[in-house]
Amino acid sequence: MTRQLGNQDINLKVVEADQDMVDYLIDRSVIGEQQIIFMDFLKLNLSRVFNGEPFYMIGNYPYNISSQILIKMINYKELVPEMVGMFQKEVADRVVAQPGTKTYGVISVLVQAYYEGTTILDVPPSAFIPPPKVNSSVIRLIRKKDYSLPCDERFFRNVVKTAFNQRRKMLRNTLKPLFGDVSLMDDPYFMQRPEQLSVQDFVNLTVRLTELQNNNYKNHES
Repeated sequence: MTRQLGNQDINLKVVEADQDMVDYLIDRSVIGEQQIIFMDFLKLNLSRVFNGEPFYMIGNYPYNISSQILIKMINYKELVPEMVGMFQKEVADRVVAQPGTKTYGVISVLVQAYYEGTTILDVPPSAFIPPPKVNSSVIRLIRKKDYSLPCDERFFRNVVKTAFNQRRKMLRNTLKPLFGDVSLMDDPYFMQRPEQLSVQDFVNLTVRLTELQNNNYKNHES
């Protein structure tokens, strides 16, 4: 894949943290040494790679840090309009999962808040040498035209993560630490379980919680 990309007329940068792999790429003239960033991707400041210009992400991502890579992509969403990559199938399924399914969870909501995802193809173990013990899938994520949220994004993430901490419980129980002693028994959002809520529901829920927190704060002040 790296060789094929290197043959294209594009401004290509390759991030690699394995010295042996870097040596392999250079020794076999797969790509030029100046195109390689010898660094841990998770520690890389992506705004410096192309001097603040947007870029596309593509790769066979290390399965042990694939969720962290997705979170990093979200953190730099203004620079990444599209991503194509191979993940462990279990992770890929979670990324594109829909509400009401067992695979729908934190990473589903966080990614889909900003990106539209589709599965391109499934890859069996036999496609690799040596074959791994897991199945793989290639997914494509395209950033939404309007990817800004009408709420505090850090609080949004906190709400989503807290909600799925105990996914079998109703939200009025799992989210209680976020709203204190305010009674929410009549609010329909809080009578559901987290996997029942769409991404938009979670956005609306975050807005609602923010309002409740602000009102609670004002009541204490008065």
